Amino acid sequence: MRPTLDQAALDLLFLQARTQNGWLPTPVSDETLRRVYDIAKMGPTSANSCPARFVFLRTPAAKARLLPALSPGNVDKTKQAPVTAIIGYDTRFFEWMPQKLFAHRPDMADNYAKNPALAEITAFRNGTLQGAYFMLAARAVGLDVGGMSGFDNAKVNAEFFPDGRVKSNFLCNLGHGDPTKVLPRLPRLDFDEACALL
Repeated sequence: MRPTLDQAALDLLFLQARTQNGWLPTPVSDETLRRVYDIAKMGPTSANSCPARFVFLRTPAAKARLLPALSPGNVDKTKQAPVTAIIGYDTRFFEWMPQKLFAHRPDMADNYAKNPALAEITAFRNGTLQGAYFMLAARAVGLDVGGMSGFDNAKVNAEFFPDGRVKSNFLCNLGHGDPTKVLPRLPRLDFDEACALL
């Protein structure tokens, strides 16, 4: 039988972890961001498609490019966060498949190249999965996260992905959260409200 996570690890990743709304001025190193990515990239994706793309905004100048796209409620906490990640997805992810990601079946790329609708939904779905892996990986190395969807995707795409190949999905602030800014935890659905056993 495989080992399982202990209570402390479950608390760190899920049970006691909270979405952050304020941040302490503790920097996040490039090495830490690389470590988070190197953990997150190991999560499974369809046909090893790996479509997620990450842009890390670490400076006031980089953040200033993002601020006009944010909903008002996300501006201050984004300014305050040591890092804001733009989690996007590569609509032409399949170009990496023949030479690297799925080299044992190079023909697999054609399924996506010839079907843009399939490529789009595959990129979005699996890029979203990778974004979730990324958030858990950040928690696993001791960072706090604050995922955000309150922004104008079109503005972010125009500013950061002007060639149209990559599209923004969601944002995530990273760093060490200010515990005084954490909101009360909201309820979740119970098993019988969300699940079916057939």
